[in-house]
Amino acid sequence: MAKGYWVSVYPAISDPERLTAYDKLAGPAVRAGGGRVLSVGGRVVAHEAGITQRVVLIEFDSFEQAVAAYESEAYQKALVALPDGVERDFRIIEGID
Repeated sequence: MAKGYWVSVYPAISDPERLTAYDKLAGPAVRAGGGRVLSVGGRVVAHEAGITQRVVLIEFDSFEQAVAAYESEAYQKALVALPDGVERDFRIIEGID
């Protein structure tokens, strides 16, 4: 079964303190959904039109598990805390077996 991944890229963060409030809720929700954080805001070397701002990569045992974690009540509560001043490009993708 192919793994599932959450990929988040943050082109703009105007209120980092409010993003921290989201992180405090999102972390437990992700772990409860079976997610494992592989990278969060580490070093980035961007090429072409790449973005060097914060990038988050989370792995799940399956694509379905990744979708279910996003749709979970706990993660939906975390999304409410995501501040308006944060621009985020979020995707759930299926890995290759």
